[in-house]
Amino acid sequence: MNSATAAWLLEIDNLHVHFVTPRGVVRAVEGISYKVRAGEVVALVGESGCGKSVSSLAIMRLLAHNGRVSSGRILFESRDLLKLADEEMRAIRGRDIAMIFQDPMTSLNPVLTIGFQIMEPLLLHLRLSPDAARARALELLNRVGIPDAARRLDQYPHQFSGGMRQRVVIAIALACNPKLIIADEPTTALDVTIQAQILKLMKDLARDLDIALVVITHNLGIVARYADRVNVMYAARMAEQGAAGAVFAKPLHPYTAGLLRSVPRLDQPRGLRLETIDGAPPDLLAPPPGCRFAPRCAARQPACEQGLPDMIEVATDRYTACLRSRELDRVGPLALGLQAVAAGGAVVKPVNRDTPLLSVRGLKTYFDVSTGLKTFGGRRAEVRAVDDLSFDVFRGETVGLVGESGCGKTTVGRTLLRLEKSTAGTIHFGGTDVTHAGADTLKNYRRKMQVIFQDPFSSLNPRMTIGDSIAEPLLVYQLQPDKAAARAKVIELLRQVGLFEYMAGRYPHELSGGQRQRVGVARALALEPEFIVCDEPVSALDVSIQAQIINLLEDLQKKLGLTYLFIAHDLAVVRHISDRVIVMYLGRVMEIADRDALYAEPLHPYTQALLEAVPVPDPVIEARREHRVLGGEVPSPLAPPSGCVFHTRCPRADAACKIERPPLREVRTGHFAACIKI
Repeated sequence: MNSATAAWLLEIDNLHVHFVTPRGVVRAVEGISYKVRAGEVVALVGESGCGKSVSSLAIMRLLAHNGRVSSGRILFESRDLLKLADEEMRAIRGRDIAMIFQDPMTSLNPVLTIGFQIMEPLLLHLRLSPDAARARALELLNRVGIPDAARRLDQYPHQFSGGMRQRVVIAIALACNPKLIIADEPTTALDVTIQAQILKLMKDLARDLDIALVVITHNLGIVARYADRVNVMYAARMAEQGAAGAVFAKPLHPYTAGLLRSVPRLDQPRGLRLETIDGAPPDLLAPPPGCRFAPRCAARQPACEQGLPDMIEVATDRYTACLRSRELDRVGPLALGLQAVAAGGAVVKPVNRDTPLLSVRGLKTYFDVSTGLKTFGGRRAEVRAVDDLSFDVFRGETVGLVGESGCGKTTVGRTLLRLEKSTAGTIHFGGTDVTHAGADTLKNYRRKMQVIFQDPFSSLNPRMTIGDSIAEPLLVYQLQPDKAAARAKVIELLRQVGLFEYMAGRYPHELSGGQRQRVGVARALALEPEFIVCDEPVSALDVSIQAQIINLLEDLQKKLGLTYLFIAHDLAVVRHISDRVIVMYLGRVMEIADRDALYAEPLHPYTQALLEAVPVPDPVIEARREHRVLGGEVPSPLAPPSGCVFHTRCPRADAACKIERPPLREVRTGHFAACIKI
């Protein structure tokens, strides 16, 4: 690698990490090397299970009990972290090196307040007084955009939304102003506006304070906008390295080319079908002898399957592990069959618009969060999570539901599933009122309406194997005659979502985040439902598997006539899969329209701000774009603004917006917006 004059803060040199399991040794990381300078943002990308998170856990020396670094060096400020005593490493961990973990719920202690968990590293490493630590914790919560921060300090993780928990984890990592931050999917649970705020904050800190930032992500738009250099991993090995602009402009490894073509983009016409990388990553218990990517590569040759390719320098500061990299550099991916000329055939959805399958009218879901009459001046404190929502979903249709974290999207889904009790309004499914359905009706209703949850770890029983978790509903509803038939169905479902058969015997903690999410998809499909509430179903997946799952959902919809409510914060994905889109903010609907109309000409200022915040996976375009970050903070749901709830952040708001609550009205045929300025 090109060692420039600036000293390296972090150097990973030929790192190997192995895990000993009952089935054999899993070679999770094999011979990877990369370097990071102070003040630099380096991205680590690749498919789920490729070793990105494991390599970072090795840096932190937080590997599981059955994991070990078999060889290699990890140099931090020229000190080999692998040779430090445990006490020396504890002094560095959290102080000089901080990590933002992928799953915020499992990295936060459920029995400790948010305030204490932010204060803890300040008390231990910086020796601040309790008052000073609390003041710093309050400053950090405000900095990462959590509303009503003073009150939130004394709350617990379960009282926060998924996105807000992620912001708390980021605040903890920033607490001691570390020299290196390792961010493992730091914005997976965040909407695009907060994602833009957080990443801009982290990059500004990296440059202003000379903090090095290693970002592990599957969002290539984030990489294009914020990363200086990119490391692409595949199946425990490094595939390609180089400056972000160069890698995006001309990928020199077939896998990198495949990742880039799998991404749905807002700056290009919507494809008829997402391109994917065929097949699945190899089993790291018994990887193929040659190039790990060869079984899935359209450009493979016999030599590719005979030996592991070395990492070579193809151009200045461009490294790749591919035997055909120089040829790829010369003729491009299309000539080698690595890029399709057209994006597959059309997916025709048989949508029946005569009678809605799901009809929601005036839905309200309020939560009483009063903690004492003295605190709230004798008034009842309630959160209006969903406030007067009405919409229809027709059989065979996909309706997208978007909005910032805490806007009520997930509460809508949980209320439809009757996991939350509605305060007012009605829910009709298939012509039957299920708002207050009894036990028998509810059991039948829940078989027809399934869910893919946002957090795959907390939705899976940690004491049950993956196979048992998927088989359980099949046996409860007696859809399979016996356990043997149920097991066969489980294997079929696992293969359908791109998982190996042997994973049926594993437990949730033995799978990566993306693999657990695919298990959630398989479990939702098990009962062959009519309607699926997809709550961030692809947020934890890398782009290639994300494309496979989206295509799978579309294929199943066409084949089985399925209907989806697709809750997501990735607006490019929503544009691809949805027929109509609902935009929510602080419990209320801002805009409803057909997909093409909403993306071509959004009417509400909030929808416009959401679309402007979406990063494009192209560093050249990102360098030209004006990155306008939506200012202000989401108001506290305990004290929503009067009038239009968005007026506190709206660039077009005036005095009337503070008084008048705009109704949702049909501005154009089929296009509804709640704004008095339209």
